[in-house]
Formats: sequence, C-alpha cells, structure tokens
Amino acid sequence: MDINYDISKAMTIKLDNELPEYPKFKKDIRRAPKRELTLNKHEIKLALKNALRYIPKEHHEMMAKEFLNELMEKGRIYGYRFRPEGNIKGKPINEYRGNIIEAKAFQVMIDNNLDFDVALYPYELVTYGETGQVCQNWMQYRLIKKYLEVMTDEQTLVVESGHPLGLFKSHKMAPRVIITNALMIGLFDDQENWIKAQALGVANYGQMTAGGWMYIGPQGIVHGTFNTLLNAGRLKLGIDSDKDLKGKLFVSSGLGGMSGAQPKAAEIANGVAIVAEVDYSRIETRHDQGWVGKIAKSPEEAFKTAKEAQKNNETLSIAFHGNIVDLLEYAVENNVHIDLLSDQTSCHAPYDGGYCPIGITFEERTSLLSSNKNKFKTLVNETLIRHFNAIKKLVEKGTYFFDYGNSFMKAVFDAGAKEISKNGKDTSEGFIFPSYVEDIMGPMLFDYGYGPFRWVCLSGSKEDLIKTDKAAMNCINPDRRGQDRDNWVWIRDAEKNNLVVGTQARILYQDALGRMTIALKFNEMVKNGEIGPVMIGRDHHDTGGTDSPYRETANIKDGSNIMADMATQCYAGNAARGMSLIALHNGGGVGIGKSINGGFGLVLDGSERVDNIIKMAIPWDVMGGVARRAWARNENSINTSIEYNINYTENHITIPYISDDEMIDTLINDIK
Repeated sequence: MDINYDISKAMTIKLDNELPEYPKFKKDIRRAPKRELTLNKHEIKLALKNALRYIPKEHHEMMAKEFLNELMEKGRIYGYRFRPEGNIKGKPINEYRGNIIEAKAFQVMIDNNLDFDVALYPYELVTYGETGQVCQNWMQYRLIKKYLEVMTDEQTLVVESGHPLGLFKSHKMAPRVIITNALMIGLFDDQENWIKAQALGVANYGQMTAGGWMYIGPQGIVHGTFNTLLNAGRLKLGIDSDKDLKGKLFVSSGLGGMSGAQPKAAEIANGVAIVAEVDYSRIETRHDQGWVGKIAKSPEEAFKTAKEAQKNNETLSIAFHGNIVDLLEYAVENNVHIDLLSDQTSCHAPYDGGYCPIGITFEERTSLLSSNKNKFKTLVNETLIRHFNAIKKLVEKGTYFFDYGNSFMKAVFDAGAKEISKNGKDTSEGFIFPSYVEDIMGPMLFDYGYGPFRWVCLSGSKEDLIKTDKAAMNCINPDRRGQDRDNWVWIRDAEKNNLVVGTQARILYQDALGRMTIALKFNEMVKNGEIGPVMIGRDHHDTGGTDSPYRETANIKDGSNIMADMATQCYAGNAARGMSLIALHNGGGVGIGKSINGGFGLVLDGSERVDNIIKMAIPWDVMGGVARRAWARNENSINTSIEYNINYTENHITIPYISDDEMIDTLINDIK
C-alpha cells in the first residue's frame, strides 16, 4: 500500500486534495527581486522534496515543475498557486471562522501583514525590511489558517520558521501559538548557511514583527522615530525640553515599511525632513497615504524646498527620488547644513536589494541582482564607502549623525572601511558614530522601561480606535516624567496625525506601569461592551525583548551585549504567564546572526483570566529588560529598579553595587 494513502488518512487538517486555480497577479504591485540561489543539484532536489511535503501525492509531478520554475526564477519556492486571489486584508474579527477569539484574532493580524497597502512584496509574503516574511510560502499560509479555524482554548499551535508543526494539547492559560523563526545553531548561524537554509525551505526571516504577525505598517515605528528625533534635538542641538524641531533639518533614506515612518515622524516633531528613496513606487505609496508631503526630483530642488520651509518655521517632509549618496555629496559640495542625519535602508541585507548602488536606477538594481550578483556587491561596497565619506564630512561641519540600528555601520565596515570601527580592526568596541540606542533611546527610554506598546482594534472599527486613544490618554499622568508628557501629547494627537495604514491600530511608548494600566482599562472596556476585542503587543525593538549589540543592547557596556539570555527569558516568561502568542526570532532589523528578539500578542476579551495575565505578564515583559539594564550599571535603570523594589513587593530585582573606577585603575595600572 502507498504510504501516502496512510499519511493522508491520518490527517484531518491538511491542504485540500483539489489544487486551487492559479491566481492572477496585479501588475502594479511590487515584487521581490530574485534571491541568491547557491544550491547544488542535490540541494535543489531537496528543496523540491521539502516543498512537496505539503502537496497530495497525485499532484507531485505537476507541482514539482511549478516549484522548480519558481526556485530557478525567484531563488525561492513561494507556492504562488496557493495564494488566495486578489488583495488580502485584515477583516473585522467576526468575519473569520474559528472556535475561539484568539484564533480569529491571529487571522486578522496575519492578513493585515499581507495587505497590498501594508506589505512590501505581498506576493512573496514579505511584509517589510526587504526580507521579513509572515511565513515562507503560501502552502504554509493556508495550512496555518486551517489550524486556526479548528483550534480550541486547550490547544497550542507550534510554528517553526513558518511551518505549522501541529496542534498540541495544552491548557487554557497556555499560549495559543508559539512561533520561532530562523533559530540557527551557532556554528551555522551566518549569512552563507542562512541563504542556503532559506532556499531549502527550512528557515524563515521573521524580521521583528512580520513573522510574529504583529506588524501594523509604518505606524509601528513612527512613535519611536518621533521620540528619537525629538530627543536627538534636545540632547545634541540644544533644544529646550518643552520645545520641538521647528526650523531644524533631518535627512535620511528609505521609504519602505518601517523606514516609511521617517517623514511623518519629522512632521509630528514640527521639523523639516528630506528622505531619499530610489524606488519611485514606494514614494508614491507614502505620498498617497499622506506620510510624506512633497516629492523632489533633484538634490537642488529638495534642499531649496527644505530651506524655504525652515526659513518660515514651517513643518514639511520631502521625498527625494534618488540615491542618498547623491543627496549628501550635494550637501557637502554646496555647504548645506544638515542638523540631524541618519539612514534607514535595509542594510541588514545590503546584497539582497536592501541597499541600492549609486549611478544605477532601481530597475537596473533589480536586473543586476539577478544577472550579475558579484558586480552588484562591488557597486554596493563602493557606494557604502562614498556614503560613509560624505557623512564624515558633514559631521565635521556640525551635523549630528546617528545609526538607526539598520546595520548601516556594520555594512560599511564589511565593505572595507575599517576606520568606522573604534579600534580600526574589528567591531568588538563599537563604531565611531553612536547607535541611536546608545545615545538616545537607551538612556532616555529603554532604561526606564518605555517602549513601543501596540494595540489593534479587532473589530476594524475606527470608533473603537478613537475610544482606546482617549482611554489611553486618560491613563497617562503628563506631570510624572518628561517621557509621559511627550506620550500624552502623542496619543492626544494620534487621530489628527492620520497614522493608520491597514487595520485599526495604534502605537504608544509606555513603561511597565503605563502598559499594564492601559491594558487593564481596555479589557474593562471590552467587558462592558464599550469596544470590541483588542489585541495588544509591542515591537520586539523594546526594553527587554531583544538582544542585539548593534541596536537594542548597544548601551549595555558590561560585556553582556553579545548574550541572548534576555530575549530568550522574555519569550519563555511570557509563555509561562499565559500570553496568547509568543515569538522568538533570529535576525530582526540588523541581519541574521546579529540579534535574537522575542515578542508577544495578548487578546483582550474582557475576562478576569486576561486581567490576571496582564498583571503577571506585562510587568515581567518590561521589567526583565530594565533589570538586565540595571545589572549592566545603567544609571536610569538602577533608579527605576530601586523605585520598583520599593513599590512592588511581589517582585524583586537584583541591583548592582557600584565600584570606584579610580580604585580599580590604580589596582591594574601595574599589570604588564
């Protein structure tokens, strides 16, 4: 007897026996470039066998040909035939099938991540960051949906790098979904092995929130970018603590997923921004969505328009259609003063299309990626070094440059400019320019526990979002800290700033107390029927969610910034405390092998059970990170931990004694 017959009979949850019709593709939707394919013939055979595991045996001959064609043309097997027809949007929760509210909520989140208005390359399941995918292929998407439709509140779905391993018996307080992405063994945790594993169909790049199904469009980073720009102005430009960026110029690059938040954030901070982007379709998207104000076709036009706005103290954002290096070299040659300078291209994947060489169009970049990868790499390296040299000259003239955690400085180092590292040899001591976490976000926000708290109104109702905005504002005491005042103003103006792309969602930086208070209030509102159910979560780019020496843990100086204990403990602790969904990824926004990040999602259904989870899990999720930062001797985290130990006696944080530097220096001076 054919073993496949027994296998099919043994599964009640599986893809349909009848193949779906091949979907039509809209021509104006962005498509992912061909990915690097390094497989030999044996490995190509393995990739095909791996993809066919989802398909009933009677269709193997036909689908093997389709999969081989995709692999050779795209560098990956996406299973296009299994993509649902048309646009996929996050619908109101009641329009989904399922036995429990959590399972329906996850379907809202998955579909929102793949919306044409939200996703970078929706046909390739890429949500943002050039390579961040919900899952690897459309067979996985369909199978995950089938599992969610039958899940009960005493089962847990396990998803490993996009693959739904299965439903397993658990209990009502267990997570309903546990996700891991790209957790490679250390010996193989490098770009070469990663490229091969992805092509084989055994690894998925979840980015920070795509593979954890918690992405909410560019709004997901806009509050963090606003905080970064505002505090950079206060710390580096001498702006008073109650003032904004009026009259100041911010320049950066990237208008894709997360980077698309930059012009909007600068506008909310009342500054002037120029953001370079080589892909005109991304500029059109952000302009149509109201996330960037004007479009400039030349550096001269961009800076002239910006100067006029600065002179008149106007708020304005400008998208420059072109390469950031052209823009910066023009500024150097023409003595244009830039106040704040950064970069948000996808430099964690510079050779996969995340960074475009100077001198070629975006279309030529895409063609070269497929036809001559070695030449493309050479051009990328040359452009990165020119980019670096332009930044150095501008910094000498008074510009404040900060790395936005996109692995830009590491990419420059890898391109051959070793002088970007502090010791000129390796990256062990960091870089000559600060990461924004080192200088701004770390000491001003993360060390206190402030981070990117998010919520999604699962009803899809704008009225629900407005109600939650007002409730959150009423939970904040603007006189408590400067951060609270900024956050109170932020949420007060959130509706006016028109931040929603995709489903009805919001982001608001809050500390442990703030997140817990707001979550409890929302759950009470759900219980009372004032709003529909809500899903809360956060960006993994947070106080305790991610270990990454080039970004989230860049301001941890005790040597532990290379350890992944915090993110792993955060993930495990959230499982133990009953979060609805937990996720642990390798990579994030800085590239494979450079970070481990953990996230969560919690569905608020108005129950007492959820109240108890909020009280246990939210403080843990935040304060575990503050405690680790305190142990690294970060002053603001120490003070926050002292206050926490005094006020919250059910928990207790170990706080370090501080040694005397002069005493230690004296002691070790004679060491040869």
